[in-house]
Amino acid sequence: MSIRTASDAVQAALEAARWAPSVHNTQPWSFAVSGDEIGLRADTGRRLRVGDPAGRELLISCGAALFTIRTAIRRAGFEPVVRALPDPDRPSLLALVRPGAGTGPDEHTRVLAGEIERRRTHRSGFTTLPVPDRLVRSLAATAGQEGAALLVLAPPAVEAVAALTRAAQIVQSEDRPRHLEVVRWARPPGSARKDGVPAGAYPHDEPRTDPAFAQRDYAWRHDWGNPADQAGSTSPGVVTVLTTAGDTREDWLKAGEALQHVLLKASAYGVSAAFHTQVLEMDHLRAFLREELCGGAHPQMIMRLGITFDDAETVRRPVGDLLS
Repeated sequence: MSIRTASDAVQAALEAARWAPSVHNTQPWSFAVSGDEIGLRADTGRRLRVGDPAGRELLISCGAALFTIRTAIRRAGFEPVVRALPDPDRPSLLALVRPGAGTGPDEHTRVLAGEIERRRTHRSGFTTLPVPDRLVRSLAATAGQEGAALLVLAPPAVEAVAALTRAAQIVQSEDRPRHLEVVRWARPPGSARKDGVPAGAYPHDEPRTDPAFAQRDYAWRHDWGNPADQAGSTSPGVVTVLTTAGDTREDWLKAGEALQHVLLKASAYGVSAAFHTQVLEMDHLRAFLREELCGGAHPQMIMRLGITFDDAETVRRPVGDLLS
């Protein structure tokens, strides 16, 4: 059934936004609807108070939701009108979005919208099937359209980032408050919770990639995880860093929009992403990465891109729980 009114477009956008990616699947957003305008708000109660004290990862997550809203509105036949960070006195109000002039969605928009519910985060190695260079260049151009940059790392830099990730994971696993914060978002088998990382969404054992990229220990002291996730998955994939020229709240929001645009386009070509944020949660390591490998640009996300045949489990909260 076609969508014909702005109200229908708003409802479609809300349904789509809940599928956006977020750190540990915290889904740190809420929405307020006034007429045909959506207010995107940061749910600060879901911020990682130890791992993300400044709210950088929270705003990146919300930026991904913002791009999803934009895409759904455009798919519904309207041009989205966005006011980002509209009120300095209400810092949790991140954007106001409404359907604008009517427009026919192009093929690119239809393809992206079709991947919103299909896209999944991967948490292990990839198959050895290559990601085409032409697609990688296209994904980098896509990030640029949203005001960010996607840096594709050469082999020596990949080794360095893998080593930094392993070091950060070791240190963080010994930091009890930080580690317990991660475990809080791990879901045991059979859990009815609609947020966090389900037990079937990560490998039981450490991924065997070369070089090795450390994964979060969601199954800490538990026999959880997917034992089959390792089969044939040994490639680290294409290792990239999403960067921005600045490091303000506006930049973080833009990074999230760029991230989701890249992820949806990659998904349309059968390419998944695995994220590694440990290094970026430690200021001195993030500064090292910026100066030594990112040419002074601010790293916002480290992600590996590759091909997998695993269908990872995921959960999302219903729209009713997101409205405020």
